[in-house]
Amino acid sequence: MATVPLLSDDEVDPRALAVFNRIREARGTDYINNFWRALAHDPVALDAVWERLSQIMAPGALDPLVKELIYIAVSTAHGCTYCIHSHTASAKAKGMTPEQHAELLAVIGMASQTNALVTGLGVPVDARFEAN
Repeated sequence: MATVPLLSDDEVDPRALAVFNRIREARGTDYINNFWRALAHDPVALDAVWERLSQIMAPGALDPLVKELIYIAVSTAHGCTYCIHSHTASAKAKGMTPEQHAELLAVIGMASQTNALVTGLGVPVDARFEAN
């Protein structure tokens, strides 16, 4: 359940509506995700988050699909169900196959297991890893 109402286009501040329009233009759709509608209560934050996200998720040294896969992994680690669903949809739109999704989930599961074991056992970092 949302802790704030999701604002419609008719309810948002004109500054938020301008951001919504930039989102629509960038994504080639009229749809505005619930995340942006919740964040629209603070037009300054909405603008800042959209601008930063646009920059970070743009093509760069990492392929956009790889960035979405990382986002899914981090969202899983943080328990953000909304983010997992949103970025899984984005990854599929960028070409993620069912096989890649299954492999990603296997890696996330393995990392979670070994992270817990290392933490529980208090394993010290190898000297050769410290140097890097």
